[in-house]
Amino acid sequence: MSDYTEWDEYYRQYPLEELGWELGKPRPILVEYMEKGLIIPRGKALDICCGAGTNTVYLAQNSFDVTGLDISRTAIEIAKKKAHQAKVDINFLAESFIDLPFNDEAFDFVFDMGCFHHVEVEERFKFIAGVHRVLKEGGVYMLTCFSYKNGHSWNHFTKQQIIDLFSGAFELGEVRHYSSLEGDGVIRFFYTALMKKKPLPK
Repeated sequence: MSDYTEWDEYYRQYPLEELGWELGKPRPILVEYMEKGLIIPRGKALDICCGAGTNTVYLAQNSFDVTGLDISRTAIEIAKKKAHQAKVDINFLAESFIDLPFNDEAFDFVFDMGCFHHVEVEERFKFIAGVHRVLKEGGVYMLTCFSYKNGHSWNHFTKQQIIDLFSGAFELGEVRHYSSLEGDGVIRFFYTALMKKKPLPK
């Protein structure tokens, strides 16, 4: 696995309000999709790269049996405190998001807020295969990643790139492009894609 240990440094050195991806509230698009019924709040959910656990707590408060996973042990400790304060029971793990430590078909829903776009290029298909593996048949994966509109970068994607990367393993539904005022006060552009696991050809 590549070295992703710098993430723990961010959480140890900076307050949450200086980390752009930490909004201090659930992601509005997650709330919208839940309220519209595009995500069915039942079964087991995995919040992959859960960070400080704000979205994880929201999922638990909305009837999911939730596991939150992050490579940063410091982030996981913060998330555990949030869950305790919210009085929700969440299984938090400080583990790799490349080599997911779960059984096959363990989850009904995987929520990914900004995890995939930090996966190294050479590990992208391993990551996608891992998400596919841990989802139940017909399970839903909600991907949110950086848009090309943020400027040229190795991890800023076009809609077509998302389709090309994921369509082999998933049936893509809505792919939405939008701007978001992030926790550090900067407006950034994202794609959010809802997709269902499909069986791989044998």
